[in-house]
Amino acid sequence: MNTQTISDISQAEQGTSLWKDAWLRLRKNHLAVFGLVLLVTFIIIALLTPWIAPYSYQAQDLELGASPPSAAHWLGTDIFGRDLMTQIMYGGRISLAVGFVATTVALLIGVTWGAIAGYVGGRTDAVMMRMVDILYALPFMIFIVLLTVVFGRNMLLLFLAIGAVEWLTMARIMRGQVQSLRQMEFVEAAISLGLSPATLIRRHLVPNALGPIIVYTTLTIPSVMLLEAFLSFLGLGVQPPQTSWGLLISYGAETMEEYPWLLIFPGVALTLTLFSLNFLGDGLRDALDVRGAKD
Repeated sequence: MNTQTISDISQAEQGTSLWKDAWLRLRKNHLAVFGLVLLVTFIIIALLTPWIAPYSYQAQDLELGASPPSAAHWLGTDIFGRDLMTQIMYGGRISLAVGFVATTVALLIGVTWGAIAGYVGGRTDAVMMRMVDILYALPFMIFIVLLTVVFGRNMLLLFLAIGAVEWLTMARIMRGQVQSLRQMEFVEAAISLGLSPATLIRRHLVPNALGPIIVYTTLTIPSVMLLEAFLSFLGLGVQPPQTSWGLLISYGAETMEEYPWLLIFPGVALTLTLFSLNFLGDGLRDALDVRGAKD
């Protein structure tokens, strides 16, 4: 028996894990890797913006006004003489924060709600899912307007309002996953050991449903960011002096005929982020699909 054969046997005995196989498959998807690299780049820039931004956020030059891209201002300036690159970098902090925080809120609510409904089943499941159906039927824009009128406009309200709506689909996905896992032998073994339902859901059911959860999370973040941009465009989202990509696009749309760069560059930043998240989500879906990989 030669050395190569011994090495192959050793690797076969060691085996591999689902996550390692998924990572190897993900690396072969060039669009997904590109999306991951681009997303990490935007996140790093957003975190370091106060230190790497070319100008101060408050800096403006009213005499300069709106000027096209130049050596001093790579992406040009807006009508107040503020550097557009700086505005986009600071706006990215808000847009990415809304995307990740609101998605986290939706994830926590949806996973908890769906896991309980799927595990308990019966009348409890029926009542909980009918509540989800009712919330689906409510017009989201009216909900946002009412919250804005009652509680005023602030960032925390925006996070909670978007997160409180986006969890509905996650709840349905999680319910289906738990209902499927509920019939597995390891769940029955855990029940026979006397584990409480809360412990069983937390330690066994949710970890085994992480694949679909991660995939849907990467697809929810761009949806949330686009929703925030739409709300800011309508004047219901982020308010000055804060800014976001949606707010910058709104201002750019008002002056696009005279100053097209005010619309183009924020739009490109938002589009690249949305594309990167969708590419990553599609790549994760394929990488975590064990049955598809076997085929």
